[in-house]
Amino acid sequence: MLKKFTIAVLLLLGLLAAAPAWAIEFKPGQIWSYQTRAGEEASKLYLARIDRGLGSRAIFHLYIDGLQLKNPKFPGGVQDRLVHLPISREALEASVTQLLQSDAAMPDISEGYALWLLSFEQGQAGVFTIPVSQAIQHIENAFNAPPPQQ
Repeated sequence: MLKKFTIAVLLLLGLLAAAPAWAIEFKPGQIWSYQTRAGEEASKLYLARIDRGLGSRAIFHLYIDGLQLKNPKFPGGVQDRLVHLPISREALEASVTQLLQSDAAMPDISEGYALWLLSFEQGQAGVFTIPVSQAIQHIENAFNAPPPQQ
């Protein structure tokens, strides 16, 4: 009897250990700290919108400030914010470190969102599935890439 009880407890503990961690509850209006790029430690991300019907998974739309994004099209060559960044839940969960505020007033992402949505519906835009800091680096690299040869 004791042996069966011990086996049952061990099986239960094994199931609990294999269970996924509780998912973070994301809601529009949240401000988060996240794993930033070096030199951007004061950067914050704002969860401005969540779309749950555009694709097979929810899409999280972020506004990010406190950046030092190299962009030759900006005065001084530095962009301090991204006004729209679409990202997957998994990538967002892998990025955030602390909820700083809930129910905050959100910056306006409507212009960037509208441009993205039009491209998304035409199959010409997607959603980042990499952590936020890597997405920012990817965007910076694209801003600074030489024009394609023709």
